Amino acid sequence: APQARILVAIEPIDFRSGIDRIAQICRAVMGESPLGGTVFVFRNRRSTAIRLLMHDGQGFWLCQKRLSCGKLTWW
Repeated sequence: APQARILVAIEPIDFRSGIDRIAQICRAVMGESPLGGTVFVFRNRRSTAIRLLMHDGQGFWLCQKRLSCGKLTWW
């Protein structure tokens, strides 16, 4: 939706983490509720993949994109 908030984590996370752990990171580190419709963007330590977590009112979506070559440019 056009009014959706997107929050990008600066620090990488462990990609072995599942939905519950990532939701906990959203609450504890980012200070945001993962149930509010906000899209949270995370990267792995090697900057070769990103994960997006969002809640659509019925459940969580966890999407992942892994690059076949190269690295993501991150701050």
